[in-house]
Amino acid sequence: MVVVGACRWDNPPMISNPRILVTNDDGYAAEGIQILADALDDLGEVWVVAPNREQSAVSHALTLDRPLRMERLGERRYTVDGTPTDCVALALSNLMAELLPVLVVSGINFGVNMGADVHYSGTVSAAFEGVILGVPALSVSQKVGEGFNFRYAAKIARQVAAWIIETGLPADTLLNVNVPVGKPHGIKLTRLGERRYTEGVIEQTDPRGQQIFWIGGGEPVWKAVPGTDFHEVAEGFVSITPLHLDMTDHGFLKKLKSAELNWVVNDA
Repeated sequence: MVVVGACRWDNPPMISNPRILVTNDDGYAAEGIQILADALDDLGEVWVVAPNREQSAVSHALTLDRPLRMERLGERRYTVDGTPTDCVALALSNLMAELLPVLVVSGINFGVNMGADVHYSGTVSAAFEGVILGVPALSVSQKVGEGFNFRYAAKIARQVAAWIIETGLPADTLLNVNVPVGKPHGIKLTRLGERRYTEGVIEQTDPRGQQIFWIGGGEPVWKAVPGTDFHEVAEGFVSITPLHLDMTDHGFLKKLKSAELNWVVNDA
């Protein structure tokens, strides 16, 4: 059985011209989102709602301390002076409220989003906002290197999007896609890998002698474990990782319950 949003069915109903919401964290003017929207155009009615400027690494931030402004740039094309999550929330709760999209696609991001980086990523978080609001979602990211382009990533995004529209996704789940530089050798289903930054914070002094810090300045080092997103993308494959909203460590939760801890109060 496939579960999408709050609906359950064995065979998801087909919609003649389904709505698709496209967003990103690199901003509306980024090349990746324009190529993505074009690639999805023949699958349905594509709407683009994206930040009016780059919003990389903002994670799942929502703007709560000020009103948001939305600008219409064309038919089904909008920018928002907020985060990627803001864009999805506004699109689903306002612009497209009378007929929700069948899919949210976030990307194509300039740079990969793998391992623990998915927790920082505005690209992945935008897709997660779609899932939270009951719409299946897909995030797509492109590895950057000499001679890279978004052509293969767009082709893969269309292929996976078409499959999701036809079959659906389990509730509270999205697919996170990462594409290598150059023509991929194929597609592999993966789990999140592990990466560590050699210098998480770099301390410097500004021209006025004041102490300043740069976050994320070191070169990342990843573990070469087959079956992980880092490993397969490094080997030239497209990585597709299903991600779930429920971050509960169910195994450890079970151990905690069996430990009968004296500081845990259980109702009778």
